[in-house]
Amino acid sequence: MNRSKTNVAGQLLGEYAALEYILLGDLRDLLEEPANKETCRWLLAVLDALLETLPREMELQEQGGYMEEVLEQYPNWSDQVDELQHEKRALYAKLRQLRDGISRERRFSKIAEEVRTGLRDWMSSLLAHHRHERRIVQTAFNLDVGTGD
Repeated sequence: MNRSKTNVAGQLLGEYAALEYILLGDLRDLLEEPANKETCRWLLAVLDALLETLPREMELQEQGGYMEEVLEQYPNWSDQVDELQHEKRALYAKLRQLRDGISRERRFSKIAEEVRTGLRDWMSSLLAHHRHERRIVQTAFNLDVGTGD
């Protein structure tokens, strides 16, 4: 990937990360609101925006290979990177499942507590996933593999 495309991809990734952060904040706020039709409508709108943003972010991250810069330095970490990539896809699928469950139920108040718990668990898992990604990248670039004495 040439430098110009890399800069554009990096900028877009930053924008998607910022949008994701805002949407997660909105989601947190909505989970504190009373369980009514209006809350449900806004909740679905935020989830739809996340479901649109997350695949675009994944696609950009995977251009040239997911965590390729880590694998170039440490090819033996491919199992960890593959596990992270699989986890990210599973998080997306879980969010889709949660969203579909909300849209199928006619009375949001009936499932509101279950939805709150499911979405809070999902957000915790997503944040843990992001921490794990950062930890691997930081470790790869801070690890000093010496040649020995």
